[in-house]
Amino acid sequence: MPSPPVTQPTPEHILHRLDWQVVRRLDGLLQGDYRTLFYGAGVDFADLREYQPEDDARHIDWNVTARMDTPYVREYFEDRELTAWMLLDRSPSMSFGPEERTKSRVLTEVVTALARLLTRRGNRVGAILYNNAVERTIPPRGGRMQVLRLARDLLQPPPHSATATDLSGLIQTGLNTIKRRSLVFLVSDFLSTPGWERPLPLLCRRHDVVAIRIWDPREVELPDAGVIVMQDSETGEQLLVDTSDPHLRRRIADLTRSREERLAAGFRRAGVDPFAISTEDDLVAALVRMAGQRKRRFR
Repeated sequence: MPSPPVTQPTPEHILHRLDWQVVRRLDGLLQGDYRTLFYGAGVDFADLREYQPEDDARHIDWNVTARMDTPYVREYFEDRELTAWMLLDRSPSMSFGPEERTKSRVLTEVVTALARLLTRRGNRVGAILYNNAVERTIPPRGGRMQVLRLARDLLQPPPHSATATDLSGLIQTGLNTIKRRSLVFLVSDFLSTPGWERPLPLLCRRHDVVAIRIWDPREVELPDAGVIVMQDSETGEQLLVDTSDPHLRRRIADLTRSREERLAAGFRRAGVDPFAISTEDDLVAALVRMAGQRKRRFR
């Protein structure tokens, strides 16, 4: 018997489910780690002190360091309220994954959960939705209605695009749009034409950037399914493939490894520690791991 079609949830249903299954559980698990998950450096200068191991090198005051012949870092008053921006990749490759939990569905859940956590503490959240062109820009606001608007817009299918994704347009739009220092979540599968990493270092210098990579295990290991028709989700090109061919499987593994190395190098040059969430991950466990990763970074 064919499996029943997957019904499209409403924004209210998504928010209600995440409130009970994710946000309430995180309240007990994260506790004090909320600050390390959401609050980066402030914007108001407080004082100077000598550099300590594991301090963020971006806070070194090079003028004072040159005069004192000892590294000094700037300290800032912590922001009690912040503005967060979501830079969201809605390209066709995000539709890949199990029908009931595609990468796009995971993106919607991650963004809705983060927005809910942020707005509950009086912060504002905005978003830029992108599919090789800016679909829409949602100005930062607080409150439950803003979270529902984000979920509603993400549930709408993106406009058709038949060209390969270029994420540099999304990052450049973020640079042009976000004027005040903010917490920026860049959420994508990072399947893009080369060059997307060039504007990323500038975005990181201006803002506290969290890169969240959404991926599916079937993207990195081709299953042995015999002869199948594969389609490029972005260009629509179709190809008949014998997945049982060991030479093909080895070549795809090599290409995947090369892509992972280029991706890691791009993040490393930008000074970003990416966080990966799989379509098979438990969202609560993933967000707790993210909090732990950021906590280690800001020690």
